[in-house]
Amino acid sequence: MKKTIQLLLLILFTSSMCIAQKELKSLGGIDRNQPFSLIYKEIDTLQLKLIFHYPEKFNKKKSYPCIIFYFGGGWNGGSIKQFKPQAEYFASRGMITVLADYRVRNRHKTTPYESVEDAKSAIRFLRKNAEVLNINSEKIVASGGSAGGHLAAACGVCPQLDHPNEDLSISSVPNALILFNPVFDNGPEGFEHKRMGEQWRTISPAHNITAEAPPTIVFLGREDHLIPASIAENYKAKMDAVGRRCDLFLYDNAGHGFFNNYKYDGKFYKITVYETDLFLKSIKFIKGKPQMIVGDEI
Repeated sequence: MKKTIQLLLLILFTSSMCIAQKELKSLGGIDRNQPFSLIYKEIDTLQLKLIFHYPEKFNKKKSYPCIIFYFGGGWNGGSIKQFKPQAEYFASRGMITVLADYRVRNRHKTTPYESVEDAKSAIRFLRKNAEVLNINSEKIVASGGSAGGHLAAACGVCPQLDHPNEDLSISSVPNALILFNPVFDNGPEGFEHKRMGEQWRTISPAHNITAEAPPTIVFLGREDHLIPASIAENYKAKMDAVGRRCDLFLYDNAGHGFFNNYKYDGKFYKITVYETDLFLKSIKFIKGKPQMIVGDEI
């Protein structure tokens, strides 16, 4: 029975990879001046997609740094378009930007563990197909907000939870992390601890930090009712202790999801994009001055 289940999983995974490769073969005919989507994974009849934005003056002879965004929603729901404004902005700064879909409870009856597995599959897909996608495989950034921030952080520091039938010789670890009010801690004092079950340590970024952790920038509101500032401060302290970079920005009068307010006055959206731009420039992923205009609020 166990061998039969493993064989079925391998067949499903192989089918998923064939679909992805078929999509990639058609990439030459796609206008990269417009957003487009590719299937990166298939589970039964479910197809998970990535939406790509390319730099305006795309050169097919060059490779570009890449940033992949995971939406928030408590691993329960959410929209793949949440980070569309950020994706468009960083495409204008010379990056290939990607919006990732992944399995969530409300739509797919899954747990956070499947969400993390999908997040890792997406990065592995980008890195495996970096040449045809014109991606610099050594400059892949993972980003997300809330549960999406958890997925990005888990890709960065949690060594397990990959799909067992994927090519594990291809790393699913991003080269840098940009995290917006992320779920860092799933321990007894952290977020949704009971939901994670007995294996909670494998999925809790705060409990998996090592000297191999990617350089990280974190944005959090001091009035966040889900992620206390102390959680982020403890995460930074652990990163500091192993000699890894972790820039932490805490904002007054800002609650959960504060970075999304581009539809209103845009204050925190602009500030976080501006600081992200400076961070990416400091690690040599982008060049030049930020295009984001900010005022006295910085």
